[in-house]
Amino acid sequence: MTSDQKRGRVFGVLYLITFATSIPALALYEPALRHPVSYIAGSGHDKQILLGAFLELLLIIANIGTAVVIFPIVRRVNQELALGYVAARLLECTFILVGIVSMVAVVTLRQQVAGAAEGTVAYTLAAIKDWTFLLGPGWVVGWGNGLILGYLMYRSELVPRRWCWLGMIGGPLVIISGTAILFTGNNPSHGLRSAQAILTIPEIVWELFLGVYCTFWGFRGESPFLDGGSRAVSGDAVVARA
Repeated sequence: MTSDQKRGRVFGVLYLITFATSIPALALYEPALRHPVSYIAGSGHDKQILLGAFLELLLIIANIGTAVVIFPIVRRVNQELALGYVAARLLECTFILVGIVSMVAVVTLRQQVAGAAEGTVAYTLAAIKDWTFLLGPGWVVGWGNGLILGYLMYRSELVPRRWCWLGMIGGPLVIISGTAILFTGNNPSHGLRSAQAILTIPEIVWELFLGVYCTFWGFRGESPFLDGGSRAVSGDAVVARA
C-alpha cells in the first residue's frame, strides 16, 4: 500500500469519526441547549454536557485531520483550492470551539450563583451555541466540504466522480439554507429550519460516502494524482478527459 493510499484510509476513518462525535455531542447538549434556564435551576447533568464538550474537541481534531492528511495529494490538483479546504476546516473548527466554550460556561453558571440575571446569561450562552452551529457546520461546511472538496475530488478522481456531485450540489444548498436562516434571526421555530434539514441531506450523504468509501477502499488507483500513478498528466489534460 502506497503512502497516498494510507492517507486515503486515514482520511476515511477521520470522516467517520466526525459523525461518531458530532451527532452524540448534539444529543448530549440537549438539556442545556434547549432549556438553559431550567437546566441551571435544576439538578443539572454536568457530566453529560462535559462529555459532549469532550466529543466536540475530538471532532475538532478529526476535522483538521481530514484536511491535513489529504492536502499533500489535492495540492497536486490545485494548490489554492487545497489551501482553501484547510482554511475552511480551520474556520469551521473555530466556530465549534466557541460553541464548546459557551456550553461549558453554562455548566459553570449552574454550579456558581450569578445573581438575578443568571437565567438571561444561560439563555444567551445557549443562543451563542445555536449561532456557532449555524455559521460553522451550517454554512462554512457548504464551502469547504461541499464545493471545494467536491470539486477537488472530481478533478483528482480520487473517488468515483458521480458521487462528487453530491458535494458540489449539496454545498450550495447548505450555503443557501444557512444564509436564509441567518436573515430570519436563527429563530428555532421558523419553518426554514425544517427546509434546512432536508436541504442538508445531499451534503450529509456526501460526507458519509467519503468516510465509508475511503475507509474500506482508499482512493481510486486510477487517479493520475496518486504516487505511482501517471502524475505527469497535467490538470488541463485531466479536465479534457472528463
